[in-house]
Amino acid sequence: MEMARSTYYFELKKIDAIEDRNADLTEKIIEIFTDNKQRYGVRQVYQELRNQGQKVNHKRIQRIMHAKGLHGKKPKEKYYSYKGKVGQVAENIINRNFSTTAPLQKWTTDVSQFNFPWGKCYLSPILDMNSNEIISYDLALSPNMEQIKRMLNQAFKKFPDVKGLIFHSDQGWQYQHMTYRTVLSEQGIIQSMSRKGNCYDNCIMETFFGRMKNEMYYGHEKDFSSFEEFSAAIDEYIDYYNNRRIQSEAKWMPPVKFRMTSICSA
Repeated sequence: MEMARSTYYFELKKIDAIEDRNADLTEKIIEIFTDNKQRYGVRQVYQELRNQGQKVNHKRIQRIMHAKGLHGKKPKEKYYSYKGKVGQVAENIINRNFSTTAPLQKWTTDVSQFNFPWGKCYLSPILDMNSNEIISYDLALSPNMEQIKRMLNQAFKKFPDVKGLIFHSDQGWQYQHMTYRTVLSEQGIIQSMSRKGNCYDNCIMETFFGRMKNEMYYGHEKDFSSFEEFSAAIDEYIDYYNNRRIQSEAKWMPPVKFRMTSICSA
């Protein structure tokens, strides 16, 4: 290569010096990545380091994570509950306007399916569009109205006064059902529905399902040998998501902390 021997060893020393300088930071990055079960990408690791008081360039973190093979995950698929017009379809009041000024202004919901060797199960959560917090949820072996009732009862027990709140969903049969519409009306909630077959109208809920499945389900389907085991994993994940997982939508705080901060500053 016609390179001087001294130049070769100078470059090697320079590489070693960079690795030594990054040693503590690399250890901290690996700790954050591992502690969050390999769910964080560059942005989350960068913000977590900033939350801990460390000043570091995000490109430096990106280089270290790339060199160590630390990568986040990306979403895959969705389950559809649309079965045509089986009840009353509400107006699309949200109309992709997901902006809010405080918690408990706009909620969204949907049902997602999980497939296992032992069968299928269905998760039905409610998400607050302001804080991204999962307000309530229900995991069941069948996507029926009893599941929806349990989810709603949990939500209204947690937040009894939600009059004027806008509750958005797709046109799934559950949300056209008279029971669902009656409960919302009794709480003074305004119902909103996406246009038929348009996933972008409820992309906030889609984003949550994609994120959750990539972080605790895809590639781990065989880890859960029963409904009870998967139910416990869902409980653990949503507790982690609400109380520990920092998010850009919540100003790099966990959703519950962001909600409490918003209430205190109001």
